Amino acid sequence: MTDSEDDASRPGIFARLKAGLQRTASALSNGLTGLFTKKRLDAETVQSLEEALIRADLGASLAHKLATEFAQGRYDKEISEHDVRTLLAQSIAGVLRKSAKPFTIDTTKRPFVVLVAGVNGTGKTTTIGKLAAKLRDEKKHVVLAAGDTFRAAAIDQLKIWGERAGAEVIARAPGADAAGLVYDALEKARGENADVLLIDTAGRLQNKAGLMAELQKIARVLKKLDPEAPHAAILVLDATTGQNAIAQVDAFQATVPLTGLIMTKLDGTAKGGILVALSDRFGLPIHYVGVGEGIGDLQVFDADSFARALTGAD
Repeated sequence: MTDSEDDASRPGIFARLKAGLQRTASALSNGLTGLFTKKRLDAETVQSLEEALIRADLGASLAHKLATEFAQGRYDKEISEHDVRTLLAQSIAGVLRKSAKPFTIDTTKRPFVVLVAGVNGTGKTTTIGKLAAKLRDEKKHVVLAAGDTFRAAAIDQLKIWGERAGAEVIARAPGADAAGLVYDALEKARGENADVLLIDTAGRLQNKAGLMAELQKIARVLKKLDPEAPHAAILVLDATTGQNAIAQVDAFQATVPLTGLIMTKLDGTAKGGILVALSDRFGLPIHYVGVGEGIGDLQVFDADSFARALTGAD
């Protein structure tokens, strides 16, 4: 599906994405506006373009690559700001397309086990709730495991989302063994022939060895019941962390092999370009992006729409 077909079939999706990325787009626009008053492309203008991309958090290496590619064959030629935005959007979309892979459930695996991880404060539990609601809309039988046993608030929050989504929540008292809870949850989900088991885990800093080891333990315990589980391991990232997201992916990928990413809080940052840097470096599937608090604001990632919203292209 192209971005134009997507926009037509889901009215308002692109508009919400564009609104959510406004802070990043504005930061990039401020860097672009006025660059082309001379009407012709020169080395100074290309350098300014590269700096604007770096400020949008695409990273120095990728910014240099995009600016250099942009300049090829265009030196001393007339070019408008509109053309710059359009061409940049095309280049950025080219980087992102390898990561634009929808989240899918393998129906031959029942339940399809999804382990969701992330550092503190990424919106992980809320994201799981929104994902559960989407799956329930698709008539899937969903079970939620409250594996963040460190925080009573996280357990309560997941129970609220479970009620909203019509999904059963397996929970224990705060402080319970997370791996044991997850084992019980998978047993329960298998007994009920559930379609999907979504596992919440405690937020953990990527440099805390003990907590990362616990995540590995959860994965090992799952394999006792299903050698192929978890079938998906998704990392939830907070866009406001900018370039630190790269270190997070590196650390979690070394702990539990990741199958995909979800980027939240794109509406609260001018660092939305980090998603482009992540795609360029890792090539991991980006399943969803969050541009607001509502269920509808967790949007299926579309490379072309994202690139257009990021650059302010028409």
